[in-house]
Amino acid sequence: MSRADTVTVAAPAKAALGKGIPARRRREKIFNAIGIGSTLVGLIALSLLLFDLAYHGLPRISWDFFVNFPSRRATQAGILSAWVGSLLIIVVTAVFGVTLGVSSGIYLEEYAKRNWVTNIIEVNVNNLAGVPSIVFGLLALGLFVYGLGTGRSILTAGLTLGLLILPIIIVGTREAIRAVPQSLREAAYGVGATKWQVTRDHVLPAATPGILTGVIIGISRALGETAPLITIGALTFIAFLPTSPVSDTFPFISFQWLFDGFTVLPIQAFNWISRPGHDFHANAAAAGLVLLAITLSLNAIAIILRYRLRKKLQW
Repeated sequence: MSRADTVTVAAPAKAALGKGIPARRRREKIFNAIGIGSTLVGLIALSLLLFDLAYHGLPRISWDFFVNFPSRRATQAGILSAWVGSLLIIVVTAVFGVTLGVSSGIYLEEYAKRNWVTNIIEVNVNNLAGVPSIVFGLLALGLFVYGLGTGRSILTAGLTLGLLILPIIIVGTREAIRAVPQSLREAAYGVGATKWQVTRDHVLPAATPGILTGVIIGISRALGETAPLITIGALTFIAFLPTSPVSDTFPFISFQWLFDGFTVLPIQAFNWISRPGHDFHANAAAAGLVLLAITLSLNAIAIILRYRLRKKLQW
């Protein structure tokens, strides 16, 4: 084929390509406009909801609101038992879920052999991350309440939420470990480090920011869960605090609070919003603001820690 023939064949293709570029650019602009519009709709809706929540809830935020028990009088009602219960349950959830989840993620990613057993575990973990929370409540009701006899207690609630966030933490831990460059492991092995030394001194410090993100996401989800706690028998009205974990007799630590009744902020807010009085609705909005503030605070802490850890690793 001569050069003239080549130019003749290439000319139509070039012309078609030139015509196709403007069409693709138009489609790209349309896609960007749809994406920006969808984002704005979501942000506007969220802003309106937050404004409505703040408008009704902020007037009820006061010191008395935090230190008073729930009451049949809306103006005297508070969230003392609810936020204390949420705090104690999250402590149990973190001790159980975070410890087991991070350990499982490290084992599956660094130590487990790649075989059919590991594949089944990975599939089940990924599927459990999408299971509705009510299923975990039913599981906990049969396993903990009736099976192990832990009763409708803070311990049962913490274990239930720990199971709920376990797949999230395992997946987050594995993804964070996978992001660590293989060259870092090879360099550590090259100077004679053992498998555990490589994992402990090199892989985990590099993966800590990502692991921390998964942990905070899991705990934030546990804070807002209601369905599994109602299933295992959480109280909707409680005017007392659990037993103090500090005792005046040796060994000065009491675990009786693990077996006491409880309520949490989402359930308290649900109890108030289901009442007909407008004052109780304002209390529910205030409780929602407190819950939102706690969740945002946890995420802010995670962002700060992640930034500092990454900055430290760069040095």
